[in-house]
Amino acid sequence: MSLTLAEARARAAHVSDVAYEIDLDLSDHEGETFGSRTTVTFTTTEPSTFLELTDARDLAVSVDGRPVEAAYDGRRVGLVDLPVGTPVRVRVEARVPYVSDGDGMHRMTDPVDGETYVSAYLSLDIAQRVFACFDQPDLKATMAVGVSADPRWSVIGNGRVDALEGGRWRFATTPRLCPSLFVVCAGPWHSVTWEHAGLPFGWHARASLAAELDRDAAELQRTTTDCFDHFATLFDEAYPFDSYDQLFGPGHNWGAMETPGCVTYRDELLPRGRVTDDQRSRRATVIAHEMAHMWFGNLVTMRWWEDTWLNESFADYMGYRVAADGAGFPGTLVVHEATRKPAAYVADERRSTHPVAPLATDVPDVDAAFTNFDSISYAKGSSCLRQLVTWLGDEDFLAGVNAHLTRHRFDNATLDDLVGALDDASPRDVRGWAEVWLRRTGFDTIEVRRRTDDVPVLVRDGERPHRFSVSAFDDRGALVGTRVVDLEADPVPLPDWVGLAVVPNSHGESFVRLRLDPHSARVVAERLGSVGDDLVRTVLWAHAFDEVRTGASSTSAFLDLVSRHLPVERHPALVAAVLDRALGPVLTRSTPAAEAGALLDRVARACGEGLEATSDEEVRVALTRGLAATSRDADRLRGWLEDGRTDHGIDLDPGLRWSTVARLAALGDLDESAIEAERQRDQSFAGDLGAARALAARPTAEAKAAAWATMSAPDVSNRVFEACAHGLWDPERVALCTPYVDAYLADSPALCAHRGQGFSLVVGRNAFPALALSDAQRDRLASALASGDVPPVLARFWNDHLDDLT
Repeated sequence: MSLTLAEARARAAHVSDVAYEIDLDLSDHEGETFGSRTTVTFTTTEPSTFLELTDARDLAVSVDGRPVEAAYDGRRVGLVDLPVGTPVRVRVEARVPYVSDGDGMHRMTDPVDGETYVSAYLSLDIAQRVFACFDQPDLKATMAVGVSADPRWSVIGNGRVDALEGGRWRFATTPRLCPSLFVVCAGPWHSVTWEHAGLPFGWHARASLAAELDRDAAELQRTTTDCFDHFATLFDEAYPFDSYDQLFGPGHNWGAMETPGCVTYRDELLPRGRVTDDQRSRRATVIAHEMAHMWFGNLVTMRWWEDTWLNESFADYMGYRVAADGAGFPGTLVVHEATRKPAAYVADERRSTHPVAPLATDVPDVDAAFTNFDSISYAKGSSCLRQLVTWLGDEDFLAGVNAHLTRHRFDNATLDDLVGALDDASPRDVRGWAEVWLRRTGFDTIEVRRRTDDVPVLVRDGERPHRFSVSAFDDRGALVGTRVVDLEADPVPLPDWVGLAVVPNSHGESFVRLRLDPHSARVVAERLGSVGDDLVRTVLWAHAFDEVRTGASSTSAFLDLVSRHLPVERHPALVAAVLDRALGPVLTRSTPAAEAGALLDRVARACGEGLEATSDEEVRVALTRGLAATSRDADRLRGWLEDGRTDHGIDLDPGLRWSTVARLAALGDLDESAIEAERQRDQSFAGDLGAARALAARPTAEAKAAAWATMSAPDVSNRVFEACAHGLWDPERVALCTPYVDAYLADSPALCAHRGQGFSLVVGRNAFPALALSDAQRDRLASALASGDVPPVLARFWNDHLDDLT
């Protein structure tokens, strides 16, 4: 069982003044386990408490130097007869398993050069898979860390290296951190380092990615220092730690993790081959997001997991803002409005929705908290904060934020603490705003109506105050004007825009659903591609996503938009977003299996027409990726592989090449030997994953059976499981996949119960059958959930899928 709110509150009430001395022995990196020795110093007002340490072997515990027989259930180390009111030193020694699923001390051997890397990727309830600790956010502690490793290796952690001799590393003691922010990454890393603002900085990656890191080093360094300097203009509190390393790590379950001193990223963010402007912009946003956590999450930490949003919503908002304003990546909001925000609208209409800021009692344990790391806590929360800044004004917002950070530095805080600071800094009623925006679920609808004299009128259906841009267009899609309006209970007429098409929330400042009047809807349908402003076009595409998802518009109407306007779309991130939506939820959730092929053909035609129409290299790359995923012209695709470039002159980078291989495999045009030849040609970890996906994509019963056998292996890695799932599901050949839909529903609960939260995330979110499910399969899904035998994290994702299906 995961830690409960009641247990955490009780423990925090009697435990204080915690400090850790952590010693890890990673020298036997080929064995099953690593050595973990932790000395925890603390004061308690109760004679008994417990530490957490999962799956420990050869456990030995001592209290103030005296060996004790501690009760241990595989997760909790029971401590009794402790001295009360004076510091006590508890020492816990054990061997702890390495993992391959990204939850704990993750170990990976690189197929390129045979080198091994071990990294502690932590999160909720995961610190205890590395060292003995009080695994909750409000028991912050200093950490003095030592690591023994292969003398050839580099070891990177939360602080500067104080001493190094013969593979023995000693790091500077950290300020007070919660256990989930611990990090150690060990291996033969390739590194690029520099100094800035009196601090050491670095970027690190696997040795086999040295060329890619060197290729991007100047940009990564510039982005880091630009973001760092921009945060210094926003926040009064200086950066609170003694170093700033960043590392691309294999096997990461998250996009990144904000561990102070060494931020870790999925190494897919360091792609081989071409790096597009869209990828650079997205990566810069993630860099800024993680840096924002140094203040929101690391300097000031939530007290319990109900305030996840205090970390994630702020980091999300600041990530887009600072990447654009500080690091020089304009247009970052296009990605937010086109991808993440639409997902938040979907999440907010599921049964699993929750307030951006729920009550602590609504998050009764850590498993429940894990499920709140979702589109509500990230994208909706970020959108609400953007609305708050628009409504409040930037000066008052930053004044309140800075007062909050200073007041609670290296401590824990709550929503009430932040709202109080903002309320003090502003004449507006921030507490009232927070009640309707952060404490309640759902969102308002803004409708455009017409008076009899053809004057457009904005009407709110809901309860929240809004401030947003509204834009008017003529019948050719040309912008006539934009203004900012405040909309509450009273409708807002726009008499000087009589007869024009009107788009409320045109720059996306608020979190609302749009309902356009027939005239505005007709102009959008006909002229969407003519709208000049990228952000306005993005809002309108997102509106189209919402219309088809909710049934307000048909799939056919959405595909008409794609056919008409995708070929002339000029923003590569928006091209990618439209393709992701069409080939994702529209294909797998809104399209009957019998019509899946026709949808793919229409998307392929739109991509082909776009390639003929545009000379923009970035747009051509995005359209080529869409064509590689949808084309039926096997001769054409084989020609790409033979030439190493497309017939439109786009070089095949490794990612695009593997997408082409997967499509040919799905068409039945590549057999196992041809896929193996491609894997041998690549000989990288990414190549292994590309081959796993392609093998699973082949349209034969034998290939699907082999893929499921690989996914069912007890030690399958998170990445291989995900790659096989991406190939296994085929929306055009549902009958071929039916046995494995049934197997997935039957076997996943036990798999997730055994492998834990991070693997559950992969199984439930990334590997759910991406095809039309039958009524019987939906019923089977509902029955499994009703049984109560599905682990909490998987149950959350399955309930969400069930809502989307029904």
